[in-house]
Amino acid sequence: MAVTLRDVARAADVSVATASRALAGSSLINQATMRHVVQIAAALGYRTNNFARALKTKSSRLIGLTVHNLENASFQVLASVAQARMQAAGYQVILSISRDDAAQEKEILRTLVDHGVDGLIAVPTGANGAQLLAMEHAEIPVICAVRQAGAAPLESVLAGDLDGAYNGTRHLLELGHRRIGLIVGPGETTSGKERLAGYRRAMHEAGLPIDPSLVQAGRYLPATGVAAASALLSLPEPPTALFVANHESSVGVLRVIAERGLSVPRDLSLLFYEDSPWFEWQRPAISVVDSGAAEMANLAVDRLLQRLGGVSNSGREYRVGSRLIERASCLNLSNS
Repeated sequence: MAVTLRDVARAADVSVATASRALAGSSLINQATMRHVVQIAAALGYRTNNFARALKTKSSRLIGLTVHNLENASFQVLASVAQARMQAAGYQVILSISRDDAAQEKEILRTLVDHGVDGLIAVPTGANGAQLLAMEHAEIPVICAVRQAGAAPLESVLAGDLDGAYNGTRHLLELGHRRIGLIVGPGETTSGKERLAGYRRAMHEAGLPIDPSLVQAGRYLPATGVAAASALLSLPEPPTALFVANHESSVGVLRVIAERGLSVPRDLSLLFYEDSPWFEWQRPAISVVDSGAAEMANLAVDRLLQRLGGVSNSGREYRVGSRLIERASCLNLSNS
């Protein structure tokens, strides 16, 4: 049978109330008594009944974290930072994978509410803003990361995607590239919409028309990279550079390049969006537009901790700047 708090109190020769306060670390209990009760509890194998504590305190010490996948390096960073920092603050994180599926996300959110989470960091699909807002109304703070939750007035921590895509495209233009293929996410997502806008802005400023055949949009999947790269490289006049602004598609793009026997950057220049350690390990090392995943993750956790501390929902949008990291995958056509 499970060891109860009453068993601990009896063995430690203290009242149940004293045992409870000692195990909770209450300042009302002297240190000697606290150490004694904790030692007895450990010896008996006592475990705190978190469910009962949650009912009493109305706090589960559980935090939800929803992401689309764990292939995306930014989501990996978000999960790692959130777990480490929330655990240090006395919380445990429930990680859920939505696969960018609105129906699956809806079920995940329902389950997290049923488990009484104290707060949520979500990479939303954008289709369940009303449900996320309902969590806010139920006093469960929600912080959106990477994407916005549609028009719902929730706090969001986002990358500077428009500027990042603009600077990445401009970098390729400055290297002499004029036919620049873009592989981007769906237009209904924050990142997909803004990265396309950044590309279009740079091309427009360079006085170049937007060739629709050079823009491929699709879901955040390796298969999107395979289909998009195949289409772009099969054009009568293929691009001299590919800007892969759909992180999950990067693997698919590399597969197509390998299958076609192309040499990077001699035959094709490559610029990826969102950094990953293996982009630097690749040969040649791949240039990237880094979206600042660690900074985004830390800011999202900062805001959630503040909300849990009683700060109200500001509905604000917070932006983290992107930066271009030049490596060896982009050829300077001006010098060739």
